Amino acid sequence: MARTDNTKAQLTRPDGTAIRVLAVDDESSLTELLSMAMRYEGWQVSTAGSGSEAVKVARETRPDAIVLDMMLPDFDGLEVMRRIRTEDPDVPVIFLTAKDAVEDRIGGLTAGGDDYVTKPFSLEELIARLRSLLRRTGAALTKSDSTLVVGDLALDEDSHEVTRGGAQIQLTATEFELLRYLMRNPRRVLSKAQILDRVWNYDFGGQANVVELYISYLRKKIDADRAPMIHTMRGAGYVLRPAA
Repeated sequence: MARTDNTKAQLTRPDGTAIRVLAVDDESSLTELLSMAMRYEGWQVSTAGSGSEAVKVARETRPDAIVLDMMLPDFDGLEVMRRIRTEDPDVPVIFLTAKDAVEDRIGGLTAGGDDYVTKPFSLEELIARLRSLLRRTGAALTKSDSTLVVGDLALDEDSHEVTRGGAQIQLTATEFELLRYLMRNPRRVLSKAQILDRVWNYDFGGQANVVELYISYLRKKIDADRAPMIHTMRGAGYVLRPAA
């Protein structure tokens, strides 16, 4: 995960890796919107469209929080929460409920749900509720605004310290600027022209070899003897992703 160019403090798991959220709703258009909003936060998102699928995905991904529709095609959200919590009793849950279903909201909270949001809702409100819930339950820590984090890689923009898995990495000034640009755009393919323009302030004109050279330098320091994070997308550019 990474802080993009906004000023909002980024959340990570206590070990520095990306927050994992499971979004459960039988409306695929809604889960797609939820996924988009959460991925913008730098979180890893899994989705499910039924109760049985939700239980299966939760077992596989061990989410840090669950956004759970109360009404699902096979069994309701309360039963989903009950089944998931037999294996992960502390996972926080935010219920999605119909606007007029007061009894659903009361039932969800008295049954152990942590919060609820009524449909239709704003994505901003839901993300704010999730951030608050993750902090409150201790599932997440707030990184300082000067720190970019992608997987186990961290870069402090103020001190210029870079670590991966807690180990210090020494970078030259240009290597640092290149890594900062990659980390500000995690999972986004950046072309050589974009990199030249943002890191070297060159107009693209035959200088692509300098990008290749510095990418190779970074790989030797960032990815050496570790699962790779910097990937070449042939014909398109480069992308930085958390290690699998």
